[in-house]
Amino acid sequence: MSLSITVGAPFHAAGRDRLGESEFVVALSLDRDWFSPDQAKRLIDVAVVDGLLERDDDQLTLTFDPEPVPDAFSPDESILRQRTTFERVLDRRTTEADASKREVVAAINELQATLGVTTDAAAVLYAHRNGHDVKELAAGVRSELTHELTGE
Repeated sequence: MSLSITVGAPFHAAGRDRLGESEFVVALSLDRDWFSPDQAKRLIDVAVVDGLLERDDDQLTLTFDPEPVPDAFSPDESILRQRTTFERVLDRRTTEADASKREVVAAINELQATLGVTTDAAAVLYAHRNGHDVKELAAGVRSELTHELTGE
């Protein structure tokens, strides 16, 4: 996935799993010329929410083994947008299994229709039923549902 390749690139180049935020921003904006400094900072936020990075003060720790950057790779700016829980479950957790993306989407849609819940809730339930750790995503979905029900 291009998000993990993009996030992992500065760590792979440095040969470390921990970098300062400023090192990360410089690597993506000046060294690779992929993003502006503000966009690189936005990428940090997206990667933290997706669980690809952990932030501790001004230090970033990579939570996965980075892959080498493929030749001619250039990330698309669309990776800077916050992804829905459904998208995160689909991309990071369910496609690791043998099921095709189409089969996973169909199963999530069936759960949504059967249970009468949101797509995000159905995606989290599907991933949980298939052995994926989705506690952090479940907490977000629970919060969204509570907000929807109470209006708070």
